[in-house]
Amino acid sequence: MKQAYFLGIDNGGTMSKAAVYDACGRELSVASCRVQQLVPRAGWSERDMESLWMDTASVIRQATVQAGIEPSQIQGIACTGHGNGLYLLDRRGKPLRRGINSSDERAQSYIDNWHSQHVDEQVLPKTAQSIWAAQPAPLLAWLRDNEPDVFRNTGTVLMVKDYIRYRLTGERRAEITDMSGTGLMNVVDETYDAAVLEAYGVPEIMPWLPPLVESAETAGYISAEAASLTGLRQGTPVAGGMFDIDACALSSGILNPGQFSIVAGTWGNNQYIDRQPLVDKDLFMTSRYVIPGWYLMLEGSPTSAGNLEWFLETFFAHERMDFGEGFYGHIAGMVSQTEPADSQTVFLPFLYGCNSGNLKGGFFGLEAAHGRGEMLRAIFEGIVFSHYQHIERLLKFRAFPEVIRLTGGAARNPVWCQMFADCIGIPVETPAGSELGALGAAMAASVATKYYSDFTQAVNAMTAIDKRYSPNPEYTAVYRKKYQAYRELICRLNKT
Repeated sequence: MKQAYFLGIDNGGTMSKAAVYDACGRELSVASCRVQQLVPRAGWSERDMESLWMDTASVIRQATVQAGIEPSQIQGIACTGHGNGLYLLDRRGKPLRRGINSSDERAQSYIDNWHSQHVDEQVLPKTAQSIWAAQPAPLLAWLRDNEPDVFRNTGTVLMVKDYIRYRLTGERRAEITDMSGTGLMNVVDETYDAAVLEAYGVPEIMPWLPPLVESAETAGYISAEAASLTGLRQGTPVAGGMFDIDACALSSGILNPGQFSIVAGTWGNNQYIDRQPLVDKDLFMTSRYVIPGWYLMLEGSPTSAGNLEWFLETFFAHERMDFGEGFYGHIAGMVSQTEPADSQTVFLPFLYGCNSGNLKGGFFGLEAAHGRGEMLRAIFEGIVFSHYQHIERLLKFRAFPEVIRLTGGAARNPVWCQMFADCIGIPVETPAGSELGALGAAMAASVATKYYSDFTQAVNAMTAIDKRYSPNPEYTAVYRKKYQAYRELICRLNKT
């Protein structure tokens, strides 16, 4: 085969990224910029859609230039991004209002009302997932009642990566892994479902849901306008792409049920795949996996590494500047100065949401002798414990996995990776590469352009394991005791 290059674009909860890969999955370049989060009211989380597109176009241009290749050498492109939230176009194809992020809470009262009316039970057999505030349906119901002009003028409902693909190609399409995680679809039948929309009380939105494409299906081509902004070659094919949880699982080499994927980013996602969809009220979500015929079972919440980023931005701003690229190594060193058994401080990682009742984040058990090192260890541990709580829920439905593949911000920190292995008690492996979401998207482009025949071939060619962390049984015993204290604290707080 001739040498080929693929571009992956990733719009997550906090960053917009673009990366160029060769056909072996080698990362030639990465460019990124921080997304401007807009919080007009407490519990709201928005972003300007035009700024989002311009920032994305900028990082695409940067990544292509840094790769040192001609735009014509990029064979294919695909996007990934955070799931849920809401990105609306009007009937002319213009952004209708600010985009809404997946951490937005404005529609929680609609979820509470739907629970009281047992709407969740009505839709579960079809949607195979829980209902929650930042899904498109409750957000659209909120807009109908609070921004009626926006609701009336809606032309298309998109997820964030579908919006970026639309700006690249001019084609309004929705991709199936992403949409299957929104609660708008019959996951088993893989179609939009009018009965589900009726149960939510928003049947009128059906015409606004765009045609579905597969992850590795060509969904359009780079337009002249996008080419002028991004530096890409007009006519380059753009694949459907995928939900970011699928992208991280795929680029981790997840091909069978014996593997677990953990994504420790803004959201803490814990997932596995199987050929049979699991529909259960105690499971957060089942969605279509990127490989046709497979499903992804997930437990997750916004209780992961975003909590650490808040702490570092608030209390380590100067050190971040002083240490530069060595900053996270400095943080890991501070955590390592304290042994697991020496600190009993507990951190609840609920700054952006909670997976246990309706609690807020906080430190418990601080003493005057404690410093930032003890607080950092508590944050690291609290985030691991939140992930483990989700894993325990998944283990109600299956056996322990053979291995965990860890991606996201935590995967770049060896101290944190070892902590995951020690707490959970099974080996943790980290895939090669710095931007696994973008790599997963690039793999979709490689299959869509027929460079690889299917995702299994792409995984075998483009992914590799970088490091493996084996659990320390002594530390596992310590962390299990600390985890029980974490759970007991949550239980007591929920009773107050």
